[in-house]
Amino acid sequence: MYDVYGLGNALVDMEYRVEDSFLHRHGIAKGHMTLVEEERLEALVVDLEAYQAERLSGGSAANSILAVQGFGGQAFYSCKLAEDDTGAFFLDDLNAAGVRTNHNASSSAGKSGRCLVLVTPDAERSMNTFLGVSTKLGIPEIDESALASARYFYVEGYLSSSPDSLAAAVACRDLAEQSKVKTAISLSDPSMVEFFRGNLEQILGNGVDHLFCNEEEALSWAGTDRLDIAVNELKDIGRSLNITLGKRGSLSVSGHHQELVPGYEVRAVDTNGAGDMYAGACLYGWISGMDSTEAAAFGNFSAAQLVQQYGARLRRIEDYGRTLTQFKSAPASGLQG
Repeated sequence: MYDVYGLGNALVDMEYRVEDSFLHRHGIAKGHMTLVEEERLEALVVDLEAYQAERLSGGSAANSILAVQGFGGQAFYSCKLAEDDTGAFFLDDLNAAGVRTNHNASSSAGKSGRCLVLVTPDAERSMNTFLGVSTKLGIPEIDESALASARYFYVEGYLSSSPDSLAAAVACRDLAEQSKVKTAISLSDPSMVEFFRGNLEQILGNGVDHLFCNEEEALSWAGTDRLDIAVNELKDIGRSLNITLGKRGSLSVSGHHQELVPGYEVRAVDTNGAGDMYAGACLYGWISGMDSTEAAAFGNFSAAQLVQQYGARLRRIEDYGRTLTQFKSAPASGLQG
């Protein structure tokens, strides 16, 4: 029934373009995601009043799931929202794209999650995230029939930060394995590897079919500055690996085959969501019959399109189909923006 069943946080991004001095003044870790309480988030918002904000639906796995749907797949997303304006904004985006969600996605009191995305002139994004009711994403939000009927189960590593969402991620992985649904996980952020490694190991269990991470996360996981050593360690937990390397492209590792898939030369203005887009494109590539190298190339291409605009998703759902069409006629690498 579904190509990909996703599980993850439901967040609405508030994106600002700031100078590095703003990050320094507030002690914000550049290029990382930091979990914050609502009071901290609101204090930052007050100091951002002079900056122009743009509100966009976000959430790491949600971005990937929407990409799968946009490219032409059928996707389902389990999440948790409050019955507030933020939650309604998020669900409207998914529903408009055709993504199905759990029936009780917005049946909770409290506040829906929000994320401050601070984009500096070098296109790097730094995030401060208030998870809100997403911390309570748990077993009740799982749609077992939808998951069991999917070809892939995809989960973000961010769920390792909350006991309820951790339990839901582990339960979904177990059900997927029992139902012979392929499993895929993203490590999501270096902070998850640093602070929640034990919880990530619970989600990974005895290994997953596909593991996504970026170079910094890979090196942090292995405690090394050598990517070849990190690859050898990660191969023990991911039967195939996709490691993003920024503008250099990505590393695709499957069995004994390892290939550096080149990136595309573009002028990046915002790297927010690039890894999510990459994962969504790879997932769609696999379900549509691409081999590991072609899927990684499609991931590189799609991420290159995204970083040329502001925001973690393409502006219109039809832009995903246009990206797929352009990829099929693009040169192997070197696309200009």
